[in-house]
Amino acid sequence: MSLVSKLVTSSAFMMCLAVIVSLVTNFSGILTDTFSMAGVLNADMRSKLTILFLAVMMTISLSRIPSRNLSPTENPKALIRGILMGLVIPSLIPIAGFLAISAWMPEYDTYSWGLVFVAATPFAASVAPLSLILRGDMVHAARCTIYVYIAALLWIPLVVWVLLGKYVEMSSLVITVFEVIGIPIIVSRFFTWVKVNKTAMAVVLNCTIFFLVWLSASSANFRSAGVWILAAFLVVAALRSFGLGLVVERGEKKFGIGWRQRVTDILMTSYKNKGIALALCTGVLAGPVIGDAMVAITASIVVEVLWVAFMDSVLFSKKRMKRELEAEGSEVCDL
Repeated sequence: MSLVSKLVTSSAFMMCLAVIVSLVTNFSGILTDTFSMAGVLNADMRSKLTILFLAVMMTISLSRIPSRNLSPTENPKALIRGILMGLVIPSLIPIAGFLAISAWMPEYDTYSWGLVFVAATPFAASVAPLSLILRGDMVHAARCTIYVYIAALLWIPLVVWVLLGKYVEMSSLVITVFEVIGIPIIVSRFFTWVKVNKTAMAVVLNCTIFFLVWLSASSANFRSAGVWILAAFLVVAALRSFGLGLVVERGEKKFGIGWRQRVTDILMTSYKNKGIALALCTGVLAGPVIGDAMVAITASIVVEVLWVAFMDSVLFSKKRMKRELEAEGSEVCDL
C-alpha cells in the first residue's frame, strides 16, 4: 500500500487534515465570506449538504453491522451497560461544561451550545468495526450500536429540549435526527449483504468525514472567541475523551475485566460521533449562533484526533494487545 493510500485510509490523519484545512479556510474567510457572497455554499446549502453526506456515511457504516445476533434478549444486562456507557455517561461531562460556562461565562452562552450537541450524540458508528480490528467484543459492539442509535432518536431531542428548548425549534430537530439516524438505520438493513472492499470503504468514509468537518468547522466563529473559552472547551473535550477513556481502562482492568470487553467499553464511552453534532448544529440553529456553537464542536474534534492517535499508538497498540491477549490465553497468531 502506497503512502497516499495509507494516509487516506487513516481516520486520525484525515480528521487532523480536515481540522487544519478548516482553520485555514476559517481565518481566511474563503468559505464564509467569498463563497457565501458568491451564492455558493451559503449557510442553508452547507446545512443541507452536511445532513445529506452524514446520512450517506451513516448508512454505509451501519450496513456493515449484520442483522444476526441483534436480539436485545440475548444479553440484556450488556445492552443496558452499552446504553449507559455509550450514551448517558459520556453526556455528563459536556453537560456539566455547558452549565458551568452558562453560569460563570454568560457572555459566551451561545458558544457553549455546541457542548449540548456533543453531549446529545451517541458514540461513533465505527466502534463496531474498530472492535473487530482491535479484538474487542464485536457482537456486543454491533448490538449496542443499533440499539444505542435507536435510543438516540429519543435521547437527542430530550437533551436538547431540556437544555436549549427555548432557543431551538424542536420540530426541526426531530426531523434532522430522523434524517441522520432513523433513515440510515432503516436503509442500512437492506444493504448488510452487500460486500464492500474494506480499503474502498475506508477511503469513502474518511473523505466524507473530511468534507463534513471542513464544511462545518470552517464556519466556526474562532475570530470572536476568546482564549479562555477555547481553553475551557479543550479541557471539557479532554476530560470527556482522555479522562473518561482512561478511567474506564484503569477501572475495568483493576476489576479483572478482559481485553475484549474493555476495548469495546472504552471505544463506546470515549469516541463520540461528531458528524451528528455538526449536523444538529447546522440543521437546527440559524444565523451567527451557528458559528459560535461550532467552536465547541471543532475543539472537541481536535482533542478527539489526539485521542484516536493515542489509542492507536499506545492504548491499543499491537504490542500491548498481543501481551494482554497472551496473558488471557487468547489466540494471537494473526496479529
